[in-house]
Amino acid sequence: MLWVAIIGLVMTVLAVAVAGRRALFLFKLATVGPPAPERIDYAKTHAADEAKAQLVEVFGQKKLLKWTPSGVAHFFVMWAFFILLTVYIEAYGAIIQGAITGTPDFHIPLIGTWAVLGFLQDFIAVACVLGLIAFAAIRIKNSPDKLGRRSRFSGSHLGGAWLVLFMIFNIIWTLFLARGASAANGNFPYSSGAFVSLALGDVLPASALLEEIALLLHIGFMLVFLVIVVNSKHLHIFTAPLNVLFSRRPDGLGGAPEMRVAGKVVDFEDEDLDPEKLGRGKIADTTWKGFLDFYSCTECGRCQSQCPAWNTDKPLSPKMLILDQRDHAFKVAPYLLAAQQGVEHKDTDVLALLDKPLVGEDGVIHPDVLWSCTNCGACVEQCPVDIEHIDHILDMRRYQVMVESSFPSEAGVMVKNLENKGNPWGMSEMKRADWIEELDFEVPMVEDKMPEDAEYLFWVGCAGALEDRAKKTTKAVAELLHIAGVKFAVLGPMEACTGDPARRLGMEYLFNMLAQQNIETLNEAGVKKIVATCPHCFNTLANEYPQLGGTYEVVHHTQLLSKLVDEGLLTPITPIEEKITYHDPCFLGRHNKVYSQPRDIMSKVPGVRTQEMHRHKDRGFCCGAGGARMWMEERIGKRINTERVDEALTTDPDTVSTACPFCMVMLGDAINEKKNSGEAKESLEVVDVAQLLIKSVKGAS
Repeated sequence: MLWVAIIGLVMTVLAVAVAGRRALFLFKLATVGPPAPERIDYAKTHAADEAKAQLVEVFGQKKLLKWTPSGVAHFFVMWAFFILLTVYIEAYGAIIQGAITGTPDFHIPLIGTWAVLGFLQDFIAVACVLGLIAFAAIRIKNSPDKLGRRSRFSGSHLGGAWLVLFMIFNIIWTLFLARGASAANGNFPYSSGAFVSLALGDVLPASALLEEIALLLHIGFMLVFLVIVVNSKHLHIFTAPLNVLFSRRPDGLGGAPEMRVAGKVVDFEDEDLDPEKLGRGKIADTTWKGFLDFYSCTECGRCQSQCPAWNTDKPLSPKMLILDQRDHAFKVAPYLLAAQQGVEHKDTDVLALLDKPLVGEDGVIHPDVLWSCTNCGACVEQCPVDIEHIDHILDMRRYQVMVESSFPSEAGVMVKNLENKGNPWGMSEMKRADWIEELDFEVPMVEDKMPEDAEYLFWVGCAGALEDRAKKTTKAVAELLHIAGVKFAVLGPMEACTGDPARRLGMEYLFNMLAQQNIETLNEAGVKKIVATCPHCFNTLANEYPQLGGTYEVVHHTQLLSKLVDEGLLTPITPIEEKITYHDPCFLGRHNKVYSQPRDIMSKVPGVRTQEMHRHKDRGFCCGAGGARMWMEERIGKRINTERVDEALTTDPDTVSTACPFCMVMLGDAINEKKNSGEAKESLEVVDVAQLLIKSVKGAS
């Protein structure tokens, strides 16, 4: 056995050296860019939350199990890696003990002869093989050759995936060969439990040479697999837990991250601020967390399959957004690392590669890819390794907007309106209170301070105050609060846009200006609690204003109305005999996990029959308005709102309900087009959940 130990240990040293060299290269490449100290600080101060995330997402495979067949297969293959570590301890122990004593009958101290461990090892190995078969079947069924861009594997590096499946299979069959040969020779530590290994031991010949060769094969395939892993997409085996550890909590959605330069939050009043450093213009501007995203991508395509842009024939694939950056990073890596060490490059081709812009007609990412994103969050929600695609897009947009002044021209009108009038439509701030005149009761307006008896500030929002369809929601909510006896007040002309469209466009400076103006108004008025009808306002007020010192208790109107119905302060009695399908607004649902309250309200309205669309809740499909897309033309592929209405029409609804003014506009426009073409009934309309509730409540009175 001495020769076996020598060969085994030499193979191990060589493989670990090669893998370690690659790991060092990956570490150096990831740290080329600016730091991300906030990620480390958060992980330190929220250790309990991060530990839970590891248990739920990494060990529990929560996100992967949303896709049951592939999720279950991955669950068993992943756990095979953990549990079969004990087999490698046994294998190395056997060759070392065999070299010393001549008999490779090693067992792990204390637990090494337990039948339950032997059973668990064999069971997980068999389950792993079944998982590999499932993976192969899924890949064949969803092959891009057959499905084209409808395949979630479209654009993935397919050859590497098949190689990894083949290598895992080799590890498993050599595992059983080695264990069976050990059992045949009487060296196996388990007398029961290991049902496959013991059965093989009954049929294999007693041969010391067979056991020695099998042990070397098993260890050899594992070591080759290790080298392949650190050079392939399966690097996620090591980096995914780290990516989960340092991801934004609770899940990379909600508020957009603050803009940082050299790891510090940008202060636009800082005279030393280098404007060329705003956002991300080159791959070298990527933080180590961004590189972790690159390294962790498994190319599974779950993000791509859920993306509204990709599903409507636009060029944006969240998966390819990450892979294109990763491929470029590896291509430019030697020169980046050399430059970091002070090497000056004079080759024009090298300089062109180093200076290649992230976004551009000849860049890594085409501008149409960048501007197709609606920030809906479907990609982030579905990613099993917590890649933050929106953060990448937002950082690149920031550079394009603030440094290159390159963005869709129609969005420029929205920016000017925000700068000059404080709202995207460019209407006078005095019109913000016009809706109040249409009510038959008084709505208090904040002058200097909140009225003493007012519990909530009603944040009306630009759409709610200025857009005719959204005004109906505003008036319905005001009436419902009045009926329920909830005291509230509004800012009227003192209210300005929260800045959401500016921030999602990438105009961080304008967002800061609007946000600080609103925070000053709210703080001076003594506002503590806010109710908002627009999910974009709700998200910004609740999740982004605290970044600038504005911390309030913020609720969406569906949350408050649902509570009032439950408490009996609002009683829907008059039946509404309609079949209704509900559309989940992305910034209410995925970004803030408000799914149940709008549905709870509808369930309390007599006569309402609800029918869910195929894509709903966390898999809901965007209306197309987020990410400042509300103010940009949709020129490529099918319109996202049309796709969503087509899906709504499959439920044959009398009404489409939602809880967002942007969604009302987008879905309403698509429904009107369908009416004009005769594809939808004339009576079909889009209404806010609050409009359904007031109709039932007021009818009763």
